[in-house]
This record gives sequence, structure tokens and C-alpha cells, in this order.
Amino acid sequence: MSVAGFKKQFHKATQKVSEKVGGAEGTKLDEDFTEMEKKVDTTTRAVIDIMTKTTEYLQPNPATRAKMSMINSMSRMRGQEKGPGYTQTEAILGESMQRFGRELGEESNFGLALIDAGECMRELAEVKDALDMEVKQNFIDPLQNLHEKDLKEIQHHLKKMEGRRLDFDYKKKRQGKVTDDELKQALEKFDESKDIAEVSMFNLLESDIEQVSQLAALVHAQVEYHSRASEILTQLCSKIDERIKDCSHKPRKEYVHKPRTTLDFSSISENHNGGIHSARSPGARSPARSPGEHERPARDDASPRRSFTRLFMFCLNTVDVPLCSSVQTRLHLFFFACPSNPFLSPFFLSFFCLSKFDIQGNAQGALKVKGTNIQNGGIKSAIF
Repeated sequence: MSVAGFKKQFHKATQKVSEKVGGAEGTKLDEDFTEMEKKVDTTTRAVIDIMTKTTEYLQPNPATRAKMSMINSMSRMRGQEKGPGYTQTEAILGESMQRFGRELGEESNFGLALIDAGECMRELAEVKDALDMEVKQNFIDPLQNLHEKDLKEIQHHLKKMEGRRLDFDYKKKRQGKVTDDELKQALEKFDESKDIAEVSMFNLLESDIEQVSQLAALVHAQVEYHSRASEILTQLCSKIDERIKDCSHKPRKEYVHKPRTTLDFSSISENHNGGIHSARSPGARSPARSPGEHERPARDDASPRRSFTRLFMFCLNTVDVPLCSSVQTRLHLFFFACPSNPFLSPFFLSFFCLSKFDIQGNAQGALKVKGTNIQNGGIKSAIF
């Protein structure tokens, strides 16, 4: 930008600040121009909002719309054709109905009805696709063209006129420091821009019959869609009513009870009860065994609990060193908390007799048991 252009932009900014903040009055525009400017602004906002709402009406799923927009953008970047169109909800419902109808089979009345309804939904989806194409071509695209060309051109003329008005007002305020030729030239440029903008707005507002025609195209497309949809649904209703009549005249099938499974108890072994061995009383013997075969006399010390008790009492009575109260308490707690498990006895004995810890300073690797040093492996013979 040249120095003269930069100075002009600075003067425009100064004039605008003085009008907004300082309350300076600029050049007033006539009421007709102001009224047309308001209508054009309303038209611009209406076109943008109606295009957005119409797209939402035709394609109500926002996630699918976003996915389609991304796919179409990628296709344009790659120079490819447009991606797949919007998936209608009627098509999704129809596909589900037909799939489950085929799974139920032709013998099921509900399955046949689902197949008919699914075919109807597929036809409705095709009609909806036709509505989308018709509305896009005859309504959305013309509005998009109006927004991108005519309305943008009017906004450009209005912006240019506002800049020249600020330049004229700045020079008019400095009339003593600016030559008359510069002031006259600024006024001519302002009037020229004002006329161009006014003519553009007038032509747009006077040709609004085109927007009415575009709106009529939307309504006609909807009428066609609903008419075809009504025909398809009417045919489906007739099919379902006929199917209901046919089913009502058919004789109702009766359920035939099947014989129950019987169980032959004679084939079951006497020693088994449903695959589980029967319990035997303590005095009962198997007839295949002799009275004394495979039997051993019971021992009083066969119980793990009794063996562990004897081991515990032996340890307490044979240790030469008097135990402190805390150690005795721990041993008693261990004894009463320990379950009746014979495998714990060697571990407890090893912990008690072969410990490296000094209970009261007298045990260092071996304990004195009634005058005899019990080493590893010797405790068994000493106890038993």
C-alpha cells in the first residue's frame, strides 16, 4: 500500500472513531436507501438460515451429515467423484425388517409381514432420495447461488460506499485544509458508490419472485413425496389386512404333547446312585471283601490334631530354657489358631527348635532338651 493509500485509510478510521465515540454526525442517507438496506440484510440472514434448516429437515442425523461432509471434502481434494449419499432411516428400518423376516421363514405369518413391510420401507427410502435431489437442485442450489453472488456483490458495494462516505466526511470536516477539488472528487465518488449499491439492492428486492418460485419448487417436491409415500403405505396396509383375514380363516393348530422320557431303574448298579457312590454306614462291609481284608486297626494317635498336640506339649515341656510370657502367648495362639493339618507340624517344629533367634539369650542354633542337644534330624527320634 502506498503512503497516500495508507493516509486515506487512517483518515477513514479517524472519522469512524469520532462518529462512534465522539458523537460526530456523518452524511445522512435517505430513508428509501436505509429501508432497502434493512431488507437486504434480512434477506441475507433468511437465506443462510433457511438453507441450514432445509438440510437438517432432509437429513436429520447430524453425525451422518458430518461424515458425509468430510467424505465429500476428501473426494474434492483428491479430484474424485462425490461419495455415497445420505443413508435414509427408512432404508435402515427396511433392511432390518427383511433380514429378520427371512430368518423367521415363509411358514411364519409375522416373518412374511416383515418382508412386505421391509420392501415398503425400501421404496419409501427411494422416494425420500428423490425428494432430496429435487429439493437440492430446485431450492437449495438457487439459494446458495443467490447468497454467493448477488448478496455478496451488494455487500461489496455497500462496504465500498461506506468507505467513500467516511473519506468525504473527513475531508468535509477539514474543509479549510483541503482543496475544493479534492472535496468535490470525494463527493462524486461517494455518490457513484451510493447509486451502484442502491440499484443492486433495488434489483434484488424487485426480483424476489425468483425466490418465490424456488419456494414453490420445495412445496411441489414435498407434495410429490407425500403422495407417493401415501400410495406405498396404502398398498402395504391392504397387504397386511389381507394377510390378517387369511390367517383368521385358517384352522388353528393344536399342540400335541410328546411322551415324556422314562427311566429304567433296573439297569442302574446297586453301588451307584445317578453316577454318585452311595454312602456306607460305618459297620457295613462290601460283600466282595473278607472281614479283615485291607483294614487296619485304628490308632489313637492317628488324628493329625492329636499328633500336633503331643508335639506342642513335648516342645513346651522339654525346652530347658524358661520361656518368657510373650513367647508362650505366641505359641498358644499359634497352637489354637492352627488348623488340623499334619503338614504344618514339621514347619512349626522347625520354627520352634531350629530357630536362629535367641528366646532368652540361651538358644544359638540348638535348644537343650533335658540335657540333650537336639540337632537337625534328631528331633524325630527324640519325640517318637
